Amino acid sequence: MNDRAETLEFQAEARQLLQLMVHSIYSNKDVFLRELISNASDALDKLRLASLVDKDLAVDADDLHIAIDIDREARTLTVRDNGIGMTRDEVVSVIGTIAKSGTAELLRQLREAKDAGASQELIGQFGVGFYAAFMVADRVELVTRRAGETGGTRWESSGEGTYTVAALDDAPQGTSVTLHLKPADAEDELHDYTAEWTVRQIVKRYSDFIAHPIRMTVERPGEGDADATTETVTLNSMKALWARPRDEVEPAEYHEFYKHVSHDWADPLETVHMRGEGTFEYEALLFVPSHAPLDLFSPQGHRGVQLYVKRVFIMDDCDALMPNYLRFVKGVVDAHDLSLNISREILQQDRQISAVRRRLVKKVLATVRDLKVNQPEKYRTFWTEFGGVVKEGLVDDTDNRDALLEIVSAASTHDPSEPTDLAGYVSRMKDGQADIYYATGENRATIENSPHMEAFRARGYEVLLLTDPVDEVWVERVGSYDGKPLRSVAKGQVDLDTAEEKAEAEAERERQRAEYADLLTWMGGVLADSVKEVRLSSRLTTSPACVVGDAHDITPTLEKMYRAMGHEVPQVKRILELNPGHPLVAGLRKAKESGGTEESLTEATELLYGMALLAEGGDLADPSRFTRILADRLARTL
Repeated sequence: MNDRAETLEFQAEARQLLQLMVHSIYSNKDVFLRELISNASDALDKLRLASLVDKDLAVDADDLHIAIDIDREARTLTVRDNGIGMTRDEVVSVIGTIAKSGTAELLRQLREAKDAGASQELIGQFGVGFYAAFMVADRVELVTRRAGETGGTRWESSGEGTYTVAALDDAPQGTSVTLHLKPADAEDELHDYTAEWTVRQIVKRYSDFIAHPIRMTVERPGEGDADATTETVTLNSMKALWARPRDEVEPAEYHEFYKHVSHDWADPLETVHMRGEGTFEYEALLFVPSHAPLDLFSPQGHRGVQLYVKRVFIMDDCDALMPNYLRFVKGVVDAHDLSLNISREILQQDRQISAVRRRLVKKVLATVRDLKVNQPEKYRTFWTEFGGVVKEGLVDDTDNRDALLEIVSAASTHDPSEPTDLAGYVSRMKDGQADIYYATGENRATIENSPHMEAFRARGYEVLLLTDPVDEVWVERVGSYDGKPLRSVAKGQVDLDTAEEKAEAEAERERQRAEYADLLTWMGGVLADSVKEVRLSSRLTTSPACVVGDAHDITPTLEKMYRAMGHEVPQVKRILELNPGHPLVAGLRKAKESGGTEESLTEATELLYGMALLAEGGDLADPSRFTRILADRLARTL
């Protein structure tokens, strides 16, 4: 080193800035190595470009690489590249960005970046990522020489009060950054960065797909009396499958990569490889798993999409790029130019991100639609594993609702084993049928045996059988398909008669309404705390009674869901419908007309209402009273 060295002081604001960088911006100390490798990779890319642009530049670009050297005794870690390097002025202006500026403006920008995401000008500044090294090091030394220059520069600082910049007569081309590491501290999540395995893990996680080799010299113990040997190993794979044309990648390579990013044991169900070009370029390699993860419905469950920028890992579980209802999709999105926060950990919600998200969602849904048309067995697997979560999108994603409705399938009364899609249902609708009928419940058997289904079964009307909890929500939110309303068999009045049948039956209905008027009024009073009305039914053929809701009431299941989520929902009273052709209902009417005891008639009414609730899979308000009344009634018949 010659005598052209300067010792400079950090300004007060610069010290605050450095403290913010070291203690507040980064949540994971391991990212220091990612930042240094990313900087080195950028330097190698710049040298390659410079050698192509300037034919007179005397540089060797044949073996561009990054080297990591560890000295366990001295507790140092060095990241070295043979890239473009820097002049002394560049060291001061780039590496010294924080130290040199020391302005309130830069400090304000970084504080805003912590809360709201940084402006793009701050992203990727060498000095910003470089200073992450002080999270793990007591002292940092940098030696660099610009390609084509003869002299080099040395920068050193402990990150406290001062830093020095000195000229060097002799330095290798490129840049080396040496960290004098702090002691390992497990409580502070400060790992031992002189451990080979630790470095390997960090490089594999964050920088595996950097385009240049990342090499490290490691020592191997000799066998027996043989001396220890050293060898140079490459730590990263450099296999960015997403950057290669699809026809150049074998299916086995996709499967291996999927297992790497998902930690799954099975091959993916389908692969989605796409590239976005234009004003915002990116590559995406996404996978649809062949089975649902165990944490699919867990609030703490992991999403599957990782974010890279120019092959540098930025974050797992990138919820900005994939909606919650596609949280099972695994893979990688690699953006060429992206707005990130100062630590590259939180995406800005800008138009570019929104545009990428829209394209990814449309591509995934189009892929599922193609499976449905061309590979029905794969589609059946997909819907069995992920249908319940995909239907969440019908509630939240109005932009893609039509595309989602095209891939929805459900069990129906048309076929006991094969589900149907909505288009198939519509194609089988009866002449004059205006509505798409559906029923919800815990399982198919419960729904099919429900009294609500009797009239539809008798008339041969197809009914969709919906058994997922989210079905209660999306059918209400969507409302219709192909211009045809979605209508619950358990809501409102049901009238499946033709005009001729209505005319023929009108006289009989009027007679029944008059005949049962007193009973209906009396029962309405007895059950006033539980139901809003008691009326005769047109949907029952064999059951004595059923409980239904008004056309716009929420269902009991939905009411329970809202309460479970902590929402205050007023109690919704439903309607008790009676089958005037059933002997039990007819007998109750006669007993009322003949002056039966109030207690006996009241108990019969409560039993009838309770049976109607149980028949649809509902809950009794007072099970013990119901069983006691039932037991007493049975005992009197013996």
